[in-house]
Amino acid sequence: MKTITFYATLLLVFLVSQCVIGQEDYEREIKALKVEKERIIEQEKEALKEEVKGINRRVERGEISEAEAKVLKEDVAKRRALNIENRTAIVDNKISLLERNKGDVLTLSETDTLDYHHGRIGILIEGERPFYFGSDRWRKREVRYDRRTYSDFVMAIGLNNALIEGQSLDDSPYKIGGSRFFEMGWQWRTRVFKNSNWLRFNYGFSFQFNGLKPEGNQIFVQDGNQTVLEEFEYDLDKSKLRMDNLVFPVHFEFGPSRLRKSEKIMRYSIQNQFRVGLGGYGGFNLGTRQKLKYRRDGEDVKDKLKRDYNTSDLIYGLSGYMGFDGVLLYIKYDLNPIFKDAEVKQNNISLGLRFDI
Repeated sequence: MKTITFYATLLLVFLVSQCVIGQEDYEREIKALKVEKERIIEQEKEALKEEVKGINRRVERGEISEAEAKVLKEDVAKRRALNIENRTAIVDNKISLLERNKGDVLTLSETDTLDYHHGRIGILIEGERPFYFGSDRWRKREVRYDRRTYSDFVMAIGLNNALIEGQSLDDSPYKIGGSRFFEMGWQWRTRVFKNSNWLRFNYGFSFQFNGLKPEGNQIFVQDGNQTVLEEFEYDLDKSKLRMDNLVFPVHFEFGPSRLRKSEKIMRYSIQNQFRVGLGGYGGFNLGTRQKLKYRRDGEDVKDKLKRDYNTSDLIYGLSGYMGFDGVLLYIKYDLNPIFKDAEVKQNNISLGLRFDI
């Protein structure tokens, strides 16, 4: 009998302790919600300050009048006040729910809810964030009213060949379809005029890889200060000369654009618009190599020969493109000769497609 009484006492103590712990848990949660409510008010007030500063800057730049600024300030103040009212009401309802049920609140199980990924919480203004916050910290970022400079990853691919002095492209000793080029880089696009986007200034850097494949069974041979094609002693499966360049393209780009404007932002879009770019590039040669594949004594041989091959160290030329959106017809022509001090001048020329991504 004493044993039963002892265990009953232990059970009673355990139940009481659990009730106390449960009460402490939900009271702690209520305190956290009250802190969250204060933070909501602070966040909305800070957001209002940033928006008012943005409006004042527009007045200083002469984009809007004082009367227009007053209307905009009243509008953002009303919106932020409603945000505070709605967001704090949600928190108040959570607090009331916990207090009414002493913390014993039903929640949806994991299988009843949509998949949720933790991440940053932010406020979007016309698709841009003036600030964002995650965990217990948040940062501000100004939304620029007018954005004049954009950037793109640039990639181009196509056919490569050479224009040789005194002969046409049809007589080229290089394979028309087998000689190709590849280019990739980064460009910045800046609007030239303040209130118009018909002219843009494009600039950046690119890595160019220009390849030449000789016709027949020929390879490039360096003979002093001359580089010539000679017949190879074995049957070639592949013969290719590749020149790797780092260049800095500059283009003036012409074409229409669409203007999207509100009281918060002004953006010019060239999406799905026709555009033309004319300009050039300058840079230097990073290296030249020749790749050969052939069979010798019944074995497959691959030679990769890195030589100077008398190729020009400085690279400069003209280039242009035209097309819609990010898909463009692209042409470039090296003004420098492929081979220095050559008896017959050769200039690299490329034609292909360019993609601004």
